Amino acid sequence: MYQYDQIDQRIVDERVAQYADQVRRRLSGELSEEEFRPLRLQNGLYMQRHAYMHRIAIPYGNLRSDQLRMLATIAREHDRGYGHFSTRTNIQFNWVELEETPEILRKLASVQMHAIQTSGNCIRNITADQFAGVAPDEQVDPRPWAEVLRQWSTFHPEFAWLPRKFKIAVNGSAEDRAAVQVHDLGVYLKKNAQGEVVMDILAGGGLGRTPIVGAIIKRDLPWQHLLTYCEAVLRVYNRYGRRDNMYKARIKILVKALSPEKFSKQVEEEWQHLKDGPSTLTQEEVDRVSKFFAPPVYEKLADTDASYEKHLIDSKPFARWVERNVRPHKVPGYAAVTLSLKQRHIAPGDATDQQMDDVAALADEFSFGEIRVSHEQNLILANVKKRDLHTVWERAKALGFATANIGLLTDIIACPGGDFCSLANAKSIPIALAIQDRFNDLDYVHDLGDLSLNISGCINACGHHHVGNIGILGVDKDGSEWYQVTLGGEQSSGATGAHLGKVIGPSFSAEEMPDVIAQVIDTFVDNRIEGERFIETFGRIGMAPFKERVYASRQAHA
Repeated sequence: MYQYDQIDQRIVDERVAQYADQVRRRLSGELSEEEFRPLRLQNGLYMQRHAYMHRIAIPYGNLRSDQLRMLATIAREHDRGYGHFSTRTNIQFNWVELEETPEILRKLASVQMHAIQTSGNCIRNITADQFAGVAPDEQVDPRPWAEVLRQWSTFHPEFAWLPRKFKIAVNGSAEDRAAVQVHDLGVYLKKNAQGEVVMDILAGGGLGRTPIVGAIIKRDLPWQHLLTYCEAVLRVYNRYGRRDNMYKARIKILVKALSPEKFSKQVEEEWQHLKDGPSTLTQEEVDRVSKFFAPPVYEKLADTDASYEKHLIDSKPFARWVERNVRPHKVPGYAAVTLSLKQRHIAPGDATDQQMDDVAALADEFSFGEIRVSHEQNLILANVKKRDLHTVWERAKALGFATANIGLLTDIIACPGGDFCSLANAKSIPIALAIQDRFNDLDYVHDLGDLSLNISGCINACGHHHVGNIGILGVDKDGSEWYQVTLGGEQSSGATGAHLGKVIGPSFSAEEMPDVIAQVIDTFVDNRIEGERFIETFGRIGMAPFKERVYASRQAHA
């Protein structure tokens, strides 16, 4: 993982000191809330419904064990004993006191972490594949390139006040596990016929009020030009993006208004002023960053292990966990483990201070002291020996992180919703918990196969509901909380890419939602061909059978 040098550390320490003085002036009354607001937002501090929320950056979802322990300490000493891992691979503390936030940032700085650019109209935390560096289908490790982008974008003076927030995702594998197509700017890394790293650049994706799947605007960009080309994209957006209407200020609106072709042409023209300029990457710089992501010292192991194979035969629960929560690794004898933060009766993405400490201990013992965070709000141990998998499973069970549901119906993505967020129209967490309660038979859920269910409490779509096979959106209806259901979304579908879900019809009350989802699932079960996934059945039979059944059932219970 990347390690700060003296310059990095000084920058972060100076920001902490600056922020501490700003908080002092706010508490003394020297700064009004209106004056303080942009300052706190630059340091990831939001005012929520009940308290301040502090959002901490986890760059491209990578954590060291000492960093996770520090997050546990912050949860214990400055919050209510837990944190919430978000779909941006950040962590949020929902109950912090303003006067304690400088100390939170000091503690973060001591382990090379910060909250810079986790809010505001700037380039936000850059995300990547949670299996980067270990995935068998990977052509190029995205982490060095994400780190290059992070360093370039942090405190970039030209892009500190964009028309709206700006999100970047980087992927280097055949499968898009980073949801690149629904980001403002996406980078697909690959190798050309000569074995050189090149990039396809995507722009104009995003969810929220106007969901749009992004378009490729540049193919086969040589790696040397990553920063200059991204700078050209941002300059065009900064110049022409709308500032008169925040609902039309995202880059996706500009790309759609111009067309991807015309936007690409404008970027190309701007790029001619930047190409081969000071931001051009050199091999020396890429090598400098890449050395931090060199593979750990793996043991030379056979790809099979007798004790592991025996446990698979002897223990059905362990075998099921391996099937759902363990992924292949590019190094023989190793595997990548996903720890499910979707335990029943617990808000998706939440982890207590003790759980974070215990996961850090697992990482030290079994995965080279490294933890990953996925945008599905789970934690990953990316380098576990197969012979250790049974022990890791037993330890994860004790933590409550061994639910064998990764990629299944109850692996729900959900934003904090109306329980915390001041922007939310409706609560997300109670809906997620009610659905988990309704589908608490893991055998049945397992038989349903791959199926994503995503919940957002408002149109900002922090829960990525548009790209869930089943999406749920909280809406306000005459001052009451209601829920709109979409079907057919998918974050990635091979060559055909991402798909946005379609609204099934009029919204539902909170009390109706478990029954609505049950009717959707029953329709799938009744119509699927053996081995068919939900998204495949939906693609084959369309919306009509689902809609007919859901609303017929609603009418019958009216």
